[in-house]
Amino acid sequence: MKLLNIKNILWHSFKKLSNLSLSISFLLIIALISIIGTVIEQNQSISYYKINYPIKNHIINWKTIIHLGLDHIYSNPLFIILLVLFFCSLLTCTFSNQLPSLRHARKWKFLQQSQIASNKAHFAELEQISICNMIYSLHNNHYYIFHKANSLYGYKGLAGRIAPIFVHLSIIFTLTGSLISLLGGFTAQEIIPEGEIFHIKNTIQSGFNSTLPDNLIGKIQNFDIIYDKNNSINQFVSNILLYNNRGQNIHHKYIFVNSPLMFNGITFYQTDWNINSMRLKIGDSKIIQQPITKNRINNQILWSCQIPINMKTHIIFIITKLNDKIAIYDTSNNLLISIALDEQVVINDTTLQILEIMKNTGLQIKTDPGIFITYTGFLTLMISIIISYISYSQVWVNSIMQNIKIAGFTNRATLSFEEDLINIEEIYTTHTWV
Repeated sequence: MKLLNIKNILWHSFKKLSNLSLSISFLLIIALISIIGTVIEQNQSISYYKINYPIKNHIINWKTIIHLGLDHIYSNPLFIILLVLFFCSLLTCTFSNQLPSLRHARKWKFLQQSQIASNKAHFAELEQISICNMIYSLHNNHYYIFHKANSLYGYKGLAGRIAPIFVHLSIIFTLTGSLISLLGGFTAQEIIPEGEIFHIKNTIQSGFNSTLPDNLIGKIQNFDIIYDKNNSINQFVSNILLYNNRGQNIHHKYIFVNSPLMFNGITFYQTDWNINSMRLKIGDSKIIQQPITKNRINNQILWSCQIPINMKTHIIFIITKLNDKIAIYDTSNNLLISIALDEQVVINDTTLQILEIMKNTGLQIKTDPGIFITYTGFLTLMISIIISYISYSQVWVNSIMQNIKIAGFTNRATLSFEEDLINIEEIYTTHTWV
């Protein structure tokens, strides 16, 4: 008895999930939540939400966002459960409704004239009875024909009935790929100085089943910035070397924006850059490495640092572009001189030489194990759009007394279907009277 009750519950749940209206409801809820995730910035720090969504000035404040998990909607367990329910609903709807309707569309349907009366049906009546000529007329218009006694049934454009199934499959593929990527992928951000090695460790997002590669070591061999003729930045380029845990070089590539490095399912994107420090010599001192601060003044980014060159005098270095000379100011903001790398100058009887500008490159490192399945879903959706333009047409022919009555129905392209019927009548009439 308990087993019977369980079967009834499962069958009832299955029927509920296979309801197309329920699938559409899930889709609308997912779309609404996605809109919220687009409006509210995702995966930011708590301080970011406190600044941009204060309690006094916003209906949706930072406490509400954190409490409801709106700061990470797409990895929220409730959102994932909703996606799984939508996936199951589409899957059951496809196998319980769409595929059986496709099989049903391939069967013959011999109907009486009264059974096909509809405001969408097209009717015609011809004199003289010649089933053979009618079969020829339908065949000439590419119809699949079934004959029974004094009745004919024909259809064409069955591929048009496949389009809804392809739409369901495309969404299923896309959801499957997205869930695999969400559960098995990760995203990391790294800021690496030029010439330094790095490991993938600074993750900003990771799936429940994701793992960081522990046998991969990277190195930024060099970093460079390409400028346009008008002295604006055109591109910044990083040369990445990859090593295994035995120190063997296994891959390398120059990467720049829109040209990432892809290796074993891991993608390295070029995202940003910065100036970290500068190396210089003052007088007879050893090489000094001085940190540099990034500043924004009047929408212009520049880097600066202040160092003493003797007991009484401090100077300020200003860097605007890597290909420009470095400006040196005193503490009263008076320009003293502009120098290039490796150029020696004397300031207050002290020799000064800048040897190197130390640069950092920003990398975004991602794995997306479900990307192929997701792209397959997009491809299936495009195919379904093309197939949906194919019309599914049906024709019934009944011979009554000395006349032949024709009825037809199509799901779209009514004018083309009317031309089909006219063509069928013309061919039938021509061959009947010949």
